[in-house]
Amino acid sequence: MKIRMLAAVAAFLVSVPVALAQQSATPAAAAPEKRPFTELPYTPSLEPSFLDRGVEPCTDLYTFSCGGWMKQNPIPPDQSQWSVYGKAHDENQQYLWGILEEAARPDPGRSPRRQKVGDYFAACMDEGAVEKLGASPLKPDLDAIATLRSIKDLPRWLASAHLRIGSYEPALFGFGAAQDPGNSEKVIAWADAGGLGLPDRDYYTKTDPRSVEIRKRYASHVATMLGMIGESGEQAAKDAGTVMRIETALARASLTLVEKRDPYKTYHKMPVEKLQKLTPSFSWKDYLEAGGAGAVRELNVTEPGFFKALEAGLRREGLDAWKAYLRWHLLKDRAEYLSSPFAKADFDFYRGFLRGVKEQQPRWKRCVAMVDDDLGEALGQVFVEKIFPPETRAKALDMALRIEKAMKVRTEGLDWMSNATKREALLKLSTVRNKIGYPEKWRDYSALEIRRGDFAGNVERASVFESRRQIAKIGKPVDRDEWGMTPPTVNAYYDSAMNDINFPAGVLLPPLYDARLDDAPNYGNTGGTIGHELIHGFDDEGRQYDAGGNLRDWWSGADKKEFDKRVSCIADQYAQYVVVDDIKINSRLTLGEDVADLGGTILAWLAWKDATAGQSLESRDGLTPEQRFFVGFAQWVCENQRDEEKRLNALTNPHSPGIYRINGVVANMPEFAAAFGCKSGAPLVREKVCRVW
Repeated sequence: MKIRMLAAVAAFLVSVPVALAQQSATPAAAAPEKRPFTELPYTPSLEPSFLDRGVEPCTDLYTFSCGGWMKQNPIPPDQSQWSVYGKAHDENQQYLWGILEEAARPDPGRSPRRQKVGDYFAACMDEGAVEKLGASPLKPDLDAIATLRSIKDLPRWLASAHLRIGSYEPALFGFGAAQDPGNSEKVIAWADAGGLGLPDRDYYTKTDPRSVEIRKRYASHVATMLGMIGESGEQAAKDAGTVMRIETALARASLTLVEKRDPYKTYHKMPVEKLQKLTPSFSWKDYLEAGGAGAVRELNVTEPGFFKALEAGLRREGLDAWKAYLRWHLLKDRAEYLSSPFAKADFDFYRGFLRGVKEQQPRWKRCVAMVDDDLGEALGQVFVEKIFPPETRAKALDMALRIEKAMKVRTEGLDWMSNATKREALLKLSTVRNKIGYPEKWRDYSALEIRRGDFAGNVERASVFESRRQIAKIGKPVDRDEWGMTPPTVNAYYDSAMNDINFPAGVLLPPLYDARLDDAPNYGNTGGTIGHELIHGFDDEGRQYDAGGNLRDWWSGADKKEFDKRVSCIADQYAQYVVVDDIKINSRLTLGEDVADLGGTILAWLAWKDATAGQSLESRDGLTPEQRFFVGFAQWVCENQRDEEKRLNALTNPHSPGIYRINGVVANMPEFAAAFGCKSGAPLVREKVCRVW
């Protein structure tokens, strides 16, 4: 199920589907037919053949470190971009594919978790059954939409749909559970802006030719898919116009992605009665009762202005218009689970047109991803047992503790921060939890029924299971041991409300963490990632939460001004970088990630020096230990991107492009200039460096 993440979470890399990373050091040849992996190929965390030694590192460390990788790794036709993380995800999927094929073999000796993941995968892979069903899994909901008699009937149907049809962008709005930013020990209900079919509100508001063309193509796509469920061409075109009108009004009332980075702009706790006054045409009593949340008495309404606009739309648009909107969102949210005409039409617009992807992913890959979505900890438990040694967990924890020690020393030595603010910062640092590899307690899926021959039913039951699991948290104490990523994931995140950093097993294996190599590239790569996540607790957004994860101002006025001045240095630097065409980085959107990249790399450098103090370090592969640190740092983000993907990321991705995540960082580090002998005036030697932490 696709659950909207409502808590204050900063992930290391969110734009690429990520899991377990391994690379091939040999040039790309004609791609052989893929088969499940029984073991993962090995590539070191610093691979010399990925270098382009014809490039001067003081001019462009990124291309010096990644030029060979970029030549050896063209973008596959089923991808919008290709990177160390993306390739990692792909090879990890092949390994999970092998696990799932084994688990799918009928065997009375299978454990319950293997039975569930295996039977889900088997049902998903039964293409004949899926094709035979066509659009019939939608019929009960389409019939229910058709029989709505008035707007008053909408809340109960919508609550049922939100339970059964999980979506990253649900119809009308999102509803879920998350920590109370004002009391991080308690889970409360959240109502969140949603209801759009394009990736972001700016797609509806920008007037440049590309945005206008996207909206035209989107309306055509909506009409095409509505025609696939039986609407006439004339009716489908009319309904597509209705969808555009409704969604545009909702988009204009939504906060921008930059505005959403201010946690105070998305924290408006209120009793249900107050929300009811914002939307008198929508019965929250009916919605909450039908969704199993009838006991909810208060909730966080992230964007009150959005719900006012929703009320205006409920009054302005007739019932038939809302039925058309609901039919479209039902189709959008379920297309990938239906027969091939629907899945292909969905692919053609969202990945083909918007992202430039040339081919749809094979079914095995989509089915692996669906199992990870819906049964991720059951699958992850098998993954951990097979691939993640306890020694790696212990070494990662040691690295994290050294990086926290470096942060403590840095904070104590800041000459721009008052002692009172330092005490609060150090208290927060001392209470950070490091969650490494996998949960201490695995999720219990025993209440989720998985049937081998019922793919559509499995998808719906999994959605209901997760929705009810989330709703059941409301009003209860926070479970601080819970994870927001599955163990095979190659990614990491910091959670402001939890005040913890989370490193799934998948991000702690080669080539990201490599126990076979020296510490220099490991600290540059994984150490930089750990430092990155730690700094998120102290970036422009995370710094507003205290040691307990509460949204509270613990900064003096003078310290806040100095902090803002220092992060503005980074924002001004990154605002000059071009993404594609004449589009520059929206540096206020990427600010938290850019601050974390710089601060995290500085911490990793200091921790590496601490870990190797007194050791006699040797040069390898023609690189000194210091140079190996920085090349290891750079090689985690080697990537190629299609121009369509670059344009989409420029609007929606809070991470800067890979080249600037490397060159933008080292330009602010004299340690880099010293390591490579860079002279004053070199492109990656800034006269005045930016420094926050």
